[in-house]
Amino acid sequence: MNKNKGPVVIGICGGSGSGKTTLLRRIAEEFSSLNPSLFTMDNYYHPIEEQRLDENGIVNFDLPTALDEEQLTSDLRTLVAGKPIEVKEYFFNTTPAKNVLLTIQPSEIILVEGLFLYHYQEVHKLLTFSVFVDVDHSIQLDRRIYRDQDNRGYKRSDIIYQWENHVMPCFEAYIAPHRMKADFHFRNDQRAEEDFSALMAAIRNVLIHKQS
Repeated sequence: MNKNKGPVVIGICGGSGSGKTTLLRRIAEEFSSLNPSLFTMDNYYHPIEEQRLDENGIVNFDLPTALDEEQLTSDLRTLVAGKPIEVKEYFFNTTPAKNVLLTIQPSEIILVEGLFLYHYQEVHKLLTFSVFVDVDHSIQLDRRIYRDQDNRGYKRSDIIYQWENHVMPCFEAYIAPHRMKADFHFRNDQRAEEDFSALMAAIRNVLIHKQS
């Protein structure tokens, strides 16, 4: 936990389909009076032509190298320093020209979510408090199938291939090993509401200590 003065930077990590974005939105709503800054790593994917291919020639979006770590880290540092940033909101299966330019204003509370929250060491250093979202892998896969079929137009067979060959190997190599670094473990199952209440109490406590 980073105890330096400045904004409270809350990181949310977990595997694909674990519910990171939903949790980020719930936290943002809970602290809406503070106008939290919302920072998602998904907006930093390299163009598809720069992505690595697997042994079958399929793009692997689940590697740490799939994102522009340098720009991501630089932008987050700028936001933490109290300055606004501009970033293009990334959408899968669209040309870069169609991605919308967003201006993210600084705030006393910054919410950061992404797969590589801990793997990117310079990002991890900027965090005040971090959350790891735990959920059963079968639930993650169901959510990914629903999301990628509806929002990204992927075939079910392609989604299963990515899950088995990209998503789970990524989770085991770059995400799961960092689980114990989290300040709070959020169980996104039947205990989610109980955990959310406990998480809000923990974040409020962090805010109180920051202000003292």
